[in-house]
Amino acid sequence: MKPAGPGNEASPPASLLRELERACTDAAAAGGAVLRRHYGRLLRINEKSDGTGLVTNADLGSENAILRKLKKARPDFGVLAEESGKAAGRGGEPEGRWIIDPLDGTNNFVHGFPMFCVSIAAEWRGTLVAGVIYHPVLDEMYVGIRGKGARMNGRRIRVSNRGRIEDALLTTGFTYQKHKWLKVEMRAFEHLSSLARAVRRPGSAALDLAYTARGVFDGFWERRLAPWDVAAGAVLVREAGGTVSAFDSGPFDPEGREILAANRLLHPQLSRVLSRRDCQAPSAV
Repeated sequence: MKPAGPGNEASPPASLLRELERACTDAAAAGGAVLRRHYGRLLRINEKSDGTGLVTNADLGSENAILRKLKKARPDFGVLAEESGKAAGRGGEPEGRWIIDPLDGTNNFVHGFPMFCVSIAAEWRGTLVAGVIYHPVLDEMYVGIRGKGARMNGRRIRVSNRGRIEDALLTTGFTYQKHKWLKVEMRAFEHLSSLARAVRRPGSAALDLAYTARGVFDGFWERRLAPWDVAAGAVLVREAGGTVSAFDSGPFDPEGREILAANRLLHPQLSRVLSRRDCQAPSAV
């Protein structure tokens, strides 16, 4: 996957963008319906073999519902999904790919905390061109289409215009690999908590990005995320007028394992803090 920077100018036809938007929203609604049916009920819960979190029958049911919709819409697209991994599309090397998280915020879901969502992105010729995040508890559908802006339930959304970090409400998350990463993550959390009005940690990276695109949060940062955690949200933030990058303001790569998303006024200030030596990854210190 190419870094999703401004220089990667994939320009799908308008008809294809409409098709991708319709497929993503239909699939997100189908996955969300599965999550609503399971929410608050007895679940089959397992720890993932790689130690990166929980998986439930709700995750699996949501992903199956999503894949049925997407494969019907574009059987030629490849797939990168959290639970089922990578799959090739029909007919050789695909030009497009779906990137799917059927339940972002599984820990929240398991414990009855209603901050979880479905996240689906469409990639075309190596560039993210569509992103949809659906929050089923509140029935909020966030849609970002490359060059067409971002909307929530059909209403245009924009990032905030706060320019002082002292006035900012920020959000972040912490990796499951606490033994290696928690100390350095807490240093970044401490630095930004001392500067900002407040920092929140809701536990769903995709919703953090949707709320940043909407202007609820002024900025979001996190490391050790997978492409399905951030792909759709990155499209939303960019289409809502924000900036998405690596911590050092370098090009954002969905596979680069770190993301900084904020309005354009705050982004440079947040990048300076996150680029401090004591906030860098252990291998770089």
